[in-house]
Amino acid sequence: MNLNLKNKLVLVTGSTAGIGKSVARGFLEEGAEVVINSRSQEQVEVTVNELKPFGKVYGVAADLSNPNATAQLIAQVSQIGHVDILINNVGYFEAKPFEQVTDDEWFYLFNLNVMSGVRLTRVLLPKMLEQNWGRVIFVASETGVKPMPDMIHYSVTKTAIIGLSRALAELTKGTKVTVNSVLPASTWTKGMEIYLNKIAHNTGLEVEELTTAYFSQGDGKNSLLQRFLTPQEVTDVILFLCSVKASAINGVAQRVEGGLLRSIL
Repeated sequence: MNLNLKNKLVLVTGSTAGIGKSVARGFLEEGAEVVINSRSQEQVEVTVNELKPFGKVYGVAADLSNPNATAQLIAQVSQIGHVDILINNVGYFEAKPFEQVTDDEWFYLFNLNVMSGVRLTRVLLPKMLEQNWGRVIFVASETGVKPMPDMIHYSVTKTAIIGLSRALAELTKGTKVTVNSVLPASTWTKGMEIYLNKIAHNTGLEVEELTTAYFSQGDGKNSLLQRFLTPQEVTDVILFLCSVKASAINGVAQRVEGGLLRSIL
């Protein structure tokens, strides 16, 4: 299927690993030009070199929890060209008891997971509207509609992203610009592997045992896939939503969670 993404300029935040890196590569393979981002200059340089064989890729290091660094990212990207597609992917998750999460941790998570997307979209969306074409995707999570008690602060940021995405879509009425969010379930990434290894170390269990328990007894028991998603499965949905084929899909919270959410709406 031709997604007509050739020569589009795409900014993917948090794209040196996991879903973000997979999405960046996917756009490159479709002929788009991609700006990748991470707070680490070293990681950006390594990833740019790794992705170069797939297409025209740029890298900008910036800590998007910081508004000044975000402004610098916007300035550098503007030197490259007009952003046609914005993928607000950057985010951080952790499991921590609610009563132990400090105000500073709440503010940090909101600055990174939510406000990074607010700041970038505030600048880039009006330019898309002027051009009468553009795509904005917020990578949320199934926890945004099914909050996890051991990740309340993370879950709340994802709920905020879903609401933000829908509200921004209202600003695109009558144009060829769309704003959507994507709700993946647990996806097997390096971050997930590190997270599970940490739990395994603390509990004395093997990662395989934790995975089995998650899908048989834990939050994953309603999953119809009964496995973790792959980054490619999430990427494929995001690429479609950014294509001309998805011109009638706007303001939606698109699930990519393998039937984990047991509801028809």
